Amino acid sequence: MKLYHSRLTWAALPVIALFMAGCQLVPERTPVAFYDLPSQPLEPAPDSSTRVDTTVRLATPYASGLLDGARIVVVPEPNRPQVYEGARWVDGMPQLLRDRLLDAFQDDGRLSRMVSADSGVAVDMELLSDLRIFHSEYRNGHPEAVIRLDVRLVDARSQRLVASQRFLHSQRAESAAIVDVVNAFGVASDSLAQELVDWTVLQTLND
Repeated sequence: MKLYHSRLTWAALPVIALFMAGCQLVPERTPVAFYDLPSQPLEPAPDSSTRVDTTVRLATPYASGLLDGARIVVVPEPNRPQVYEGARWVDGMPQLLRDRLLDAFQDDGRLSRMVSADSGVAVDMELLSDLRIFHSEYRNGHPEAVIRLDVRLVDARSQRLVASQRFLHSQRAESAAIVDVVNAFGVASDSLAQELVDWTVLQTLND
């Protein structure tokens, strides 16, 4: 019995050693940090006479490729998009920007009848958009957050194009650290949101 036990133990050693080696060969997963899109609320519009009763539906911006996801995109050199390792947005980029724009309209207060994309209520107009750029890019060796949104205001009943506009905003990051890049995205999105709100109010007043 002792001899049999000894042979069994020695026979198992290569298997145990192989198992332990296999465990060591498995790479550790890089931890992922999630980031929300920073924002500063817009100040309410000071002139209440500019309030409009038009009901507008804010659609989720259309995006494709890397822009239709939660990876934080960086373009360190022209035409070579990459993503930051170990960093993600808390939601897809189109959804993050949509929510930021909706907050901006609500903070401003002039278009009090702005509804979200999933609302089933009848509306007068729809605010459609294409998200073309939502990345950081290096300029003179320093990262800048860049956002480009192509917007169309459409009559919901006739599908007539009321107006269209391209919005492009950028913000230099304080450093190449991902936290500073994310903060730069927040400032750029705030500037874009303010301009979009002003433009939309003007178009609905003139239509």
